[in-house]
Amino acid sequence: FIIGGDCLDKGPCNLELLKSIRKLKDTGARVKLLAGNHDIRLFIGIRALGMDRDPRTEHLFLRMGPKVVPLLKEIHDTYLAGKKLPPSIPSNRDCRRKLFPSKRWFREFPREAVWVMPEQTIERELSRMRKKLDVFEDTCNEAGLSMRDVYATALQCQQLFLHPKGEFYWFFDEMQLLHREGSFLFIHAGLDDRIISTVEIDGFEYLNRLYRKQLKHDMFEFYYGPLANTMRTKYREVHMPLTRRGVERAYRQGVHAIVHGHRNVTRGQRIVLRQGMIHIESDITMDRNSRKKEGLDGYGIGVTIIRPEGQVIGISTDYPYAKVFQPEQLIS
Repeated sequence: FIIGGDCLDKGPCNLELLKSIRKLKDTGARVKLLAGNHDIRLFIGIRALGMDRDPRTEHLFLRMGPKVVPLLKEIHDTYLAGKKLPPSIPSNRDCRRKLFPSKRWFREFPREAVWVMPEQTIERELSRMRKKLDVFEDTCNEAGLSMRDVYATALQCQQLFLHPKGEFYWFFDEMQLLHREGSFLFIHAGLDDRIISTVEIDGFEYLNRLYRKQLKHDMFEFYYGPLANTMRTKYREVHMPLTRRGVERAYRQGVHAIVHGHRNVTRGQRIVLRQGMIHIESDITMDRNSRKKEGLDGYGIGVTIIRPEGQVIGISTDYPYAKVFQPEQLIS
């Protein structure tokens, strides 16, 4: 079983999903967890709170933005609701200072980021952060969370996800950037020429090792560098490009199809050719909050089955039939 990322989303049942994955693993099933941008955003956000203030990382909690509030609310209600916050949780004002970047961050971040990001991308990042700064606290208040509640919940997240004895420590501990199976590469969003060039020299497993190393030692380099493009690309002009030359390099490494999520496909799975490379788009919107915004009803369920005989079968609640891709029928 390969779970393609973004298990942590807008809810309302993130924790139940994680518990279900744990139960699946406990049956002895072989389960691979791929890193999604939503998952990693939580990891770096709560980890940054435990680090010294640095313009490269002090904004990463707020960087999650209002989208993370339903998850924070769920964790608060599950572990903290009805309990008196400990005296170690400071005032709302002090909690806000701990959670938000300082005013000088908007001057200092561009100087730090110029070595990694083009000027246009830096300006876009600053614009995003100003918008998040304007709405984050109001969104928390609407959910019934004060800044003290949010800070206490963030500390609870650290215990749950980052502490070796935490209930969900296994989730990030076992997560990897990609998984290769035969000629199929499983990854959350996609590939680009720069990543494929790295693979040519060092191999796919090197990327998994580099992913772990950067998350542990340099979150800034990871989040704004080329590795994170594999979790956020939608093959737009603002993303790192995949060219025909890059595809030919991937072919030489034995990869002929990318299986990924990340793109909101609301009519079940689909197959797309990008520069001649097969992309099997397998994103399924599961949570009710997101489904409502996308005009979808009920729960989201989906599985993409890849059979050794040469079939790819897509089943989801968003399409009335199983979709079957059988290449032999196209070339016979």
